[in-house]
Amino acid sequence: MFSISYATIQDKPYWYSLDHHMPKSEYESKVRDRRCYIIRHNEKNVGILRYNLFWDVIPFLTLVFFEGAYRKKGLGSKAMAHWENEMRALGHKMVMTSTQADEEAQFFYRKLGYKDMGCLVMNMPPYEQPLEVFLGKEL
Repeated sequence: MFSISYATIQDKPYWYSLDHHMPKSEYESKVRDRRCYIIRHNEKNVGILRYNLFWDVIPFLTLVFFEGAYRKKGLGSKAMAHWENEMRALGHKMVMTSTQADEEAQFFYRKLGYKDMGCLVMNMPPYEQPLEVFLGKEL
């Protein structure tokens, strides 16, 4: 059975077992602002989701990530639907996300109705990476 809830301070060790990008100093503010979630399947932690606000206005998904055994099982779509419904309930009219052009996530987001909105070239050390594709969805 699928469930998703806001992360708590006690979830921090699990969180960082999956999230290797967010600085540890950011965790408490994400929890306080209710911008990070723990995803569960059959009451077991299996994934995480976090977001921030683009231009301080538009919900911007910064990470949805699952343990390997729980990928491609439909849980990502359920997590996204939950997040989108919550953003809609908060009065937001659209949501955004991004992914590197060499990652499969772009196809997942497009399947969920996200549309391409442009891209960003990150060619300055130490942030060099492949092209970053931005996607958005009207709620």
